[in-house]
Amino acid sequence: METFSVTVKNLSEKLLQRKTCSDLGEVIENLFREIVTLDTSIKLHDSQLEEIAIQLWNWAVTKRVGSAITEEQKAQVRHVACILLSSFGPANPSESIVRKLILMGIKTGRTWLDCKQTQLADPFLSMALSSLEILYGKLTSHGNPDDINTPKGDIEKDLLRVLSYQAESAVSQEQHQVAVSCMQRCKEILLRLPKETGYLSLICYNFGVDTRNQGKHEESIFWLSQSYDIGKMNVKFSPGSEMQAKVLRLLATVYLEWDSRVYLEKALHAVSLANKEHMQVSGLFLKVCILVKGGSSDSSVKSALAELLDCEVALEVEVVGFDFLKRVCQRFESSPNLGSALLMHIELLLQRNKELLAKQKIEDAITGHYAGKQLSAPTLTSLHILLWDRASKNVEAKNFSEALQWYDYSLSFYKAGELDPNLAKLQRNRSSCFLNLHQLEKAKEAVEEAARIDPSNIFTQFNIFRFAVLENNAEKAGEALREIATMAEALMSSDERVLVTENAAANLLGLAAQIALEHEQQETAIKALESLCEHSQDVAQILNALRCLVRLVLSTMENSNEELRNASLDMLLSYLKTALQNLSKVKHIHCPGTEQQSEDANWFRRIAWNSALQCEHSPVRMRDFFILSFQTALLIQTLEHIQLCKEIWTIIKAAGTSPNDKTDSLMVLYEFEARAKLNDPKLESVLESALELDHVETKLLEMIAALAMEPPAFFPLVCKKALKIALCLHKKQPEVNFISCSNCLRSLIQLTLPDGASEVQACVLEELWSYYEEALSIIASAHEDIPELEILWLLTRAWNTGILLYSLAHYPEAERWCGLYSEVLDRLDKAKKSLITEVRIGGGGHRNTPRWDPVLREP
Repeated sequence: METFSVTVKNLSEKLLQRKTCSDLGEVIENLFREIVTLDTSIKLHDSQLEEIAIQLWNWAVTKRVGSAITEEQKAQVRHVACILLSSFGPANPSESIVRKLILMGIKTGRTWLDCKQTQLADPFLSMALSSLEILYGKLTSHGNPDDINTPKGDIEKDLLRVLSYQAESAVSQEQHQVAVSCMQRCKEILLRLPKETGYLSLICYNFGVDTRNQGKHEESIFWLSQSYDIGKMNVKFSPGSEMQAKVLRLLATVYLEWDSRVYLEKALHAVSLANKEHMQVSGLFLKVCILVKGGSSDSSVKSALAELLDCEVALEVEVVGFDFLKRVCQRFESSPNLGSALLMHIELLLQRNKELLAKQKIEDAITGHYAGKQLSAPTLTSLHILLWDRASKNVEAKNFSEALQWYDYSLSFYKAGELDPNLAKLQRNRSSCFLNLHQLEKAKEAVEEAARIDPSNIFTQFNIFRFAVLENNAEKAGEALREIATMAEALMSSDERVLVTENAAANLLGLAAQIALEHEQQETAIKALESLCEHSQDVAQILNALRCLVRLVLSTMENSNEELRNASLDMLLSYLKTALQNLSKVKHIHCPGTEQQSEDANWFRRIAWNSALQCEHSPVRMRDFFILSFQTALLIQTLEHIQLCKEIWTIIKAAGTSPNDKTDSLMVLYEFEARAKLNDPKLESVLESALELDHVETKLLEMIAALAMEPPAFFPLVCKKALKIALCLHKKQPEVNFISCSNCLRSLIQLTLPDGASEVQACVLEELWSYYEEALSIIASAHEDIPELEILWLLTRAWNTGILLYSLAHYPEAERWCGLYSEVLDRLDKAKKSLITEVRIGGGGHRNTPRWDPVLREP
């Protein structure tokens, strides 16, 4: 025994100290051989052996990672460590030693089971089982049984594991009754450990699979039934309905395999239960197979088939459908509808990541397309979409060569010389791929082909621009920019927009400017940015472009002569004016997310101020720059004050206000007046805000109309719009105020009256005539409510309009308006006679004539 101890120590020392894998297997084999020959009934009294056992165990654990040792070598080392520890010490080992033996026995037995060495696993499982009994006895001997509830639960968990491993070993050794006995004890423990339900159910399922593979159908049925029953013991901790259905489907299959005639009903019952647990195509298909195999009635089979066809579960449909399509394509190769099956076949191949096979099918389709087996138009369209989608994904992954191959497949279906907008788009996509692959000539060829097919496409012109910049051809780049600008205008006015976003044309112009700047072509970049400012609908984008333009102009002024410097200053002045117009479009300078606009405003103000200081030689330019700087500063200050008032009012309103509070209307009115005085071109947006108020009053609209024309403001269109809405609201009142209606119409007529030959246009006269008709209608309805002096004003303006038209030789129109004069005159009663006697013959403009001093012109 002393020789054994020395040998084991030497071999263990070699193993523990060996850092390389050379001769590792031989050392483990020698150590294992020594332990196998040991009589385990003899106790070892060498204290070093316990330490060696622990070291060997830990060494095997550390070698689990990677491939330092094989699974069998790991089992051998664990075998050695466990035997050494069990052979050491007294007959009544300490609790610590017992716990170690339990752990090592379970792990060693499990490892031998994984190595399919069930006979070597059994002793260790038995040792773990006896150690668990010893540990339980030690714990119960301590005193109060209530103190061991938690340790007892841990012991039962280990006991369940050991018994399940023993059952597994027995099944492998075809010891069915032993396995059944172990499983019965496991089920008893399961009542106290419900969380282990799923584990035990899966163990039984595995036994059912193993015994089926051994051809033992009866035993397989037993284990599969056990698996399903155990899964039902506790639904909360069961393996789930999907797994339960899987168990039942296999059970039904084993019944069929054992004896389809005797166990047909049981098989059908099992698969029906499976479909109730979790519906799957395989379960429905199995049910059809069972019914057909059992010779069931046609109605039963048809019902099962209908259930299968109506099923929306698509878990195994792909696999079944793939094989089915493969056979269909082979069987009906000459069918005109083969394209649909072929397309689905390609889709399934791509879904299963079989790209090479999919490409082969596509190439076959291309060959067939030109050999008389053309795909139908809908099928071909779907195929193009599939190919482009595949190419797009490769572009996103920056795999441009692969993307180009998918685009080329799509190109192969087009005939030479074909004029299809989609073909132009395809060529543009190919050009982009060629560019990323640095194949410039091929990229240029693709763009030229796109231009031949669809020259009026904005993206085609953008690609032409890009190549013009690459070739340093400023003239061609300018032409492309002009085309892009023209198309942008057409797209913005068209109902049918082909762009992804409303501002996509401007985005292209911005990208064009960036490309030009990257190639140091400033003049081309300036043209692109100017076009962007003209066509963009995004204020922030325009302001950003203007900042770039200002910087570019300033950079060219440093070393330029006086003439070029003056030209640059004029350009700079125009850019700053455009900036001011766009800054006025920003309603809320300090709203969240608009701090950039405030910064832009101050930036342009400083540029205008500094530019003024550089214009000592040109007082006019200096004045213009100072005025712009002042206007920008005033705009910022005014709008900041308005916004501050709005924020304060929002806080007050949140606390609750009277429904008759007019603050909202006053805020709109103040903002309108401020913007009108600042000559804001987007003043109409404030009128729109007024119309969005909960209660829009006619008085507010009339005041807005007056402010729109109060000097220095001059916004006749905004004024007219406000007056028309006010007139409409007046007419909708329960009791119509004819005087207010008359005043609105008088103002509309005053704004529309032509003042000289240059303003005499058909559309203006028609608009004016409509107001007169409206006025006559109100006069007819108002009876005595309309003052005769107001009617006199209308009469005078109608007569003067007729005389103006007569002087321009527009005789039919002159007759029409003078006839209107007569019609209005007939409506006068008291004033008719006095009018005839008081009429003065006079000339001059009539737009500014006071209402109390009408002037009749002589023809």
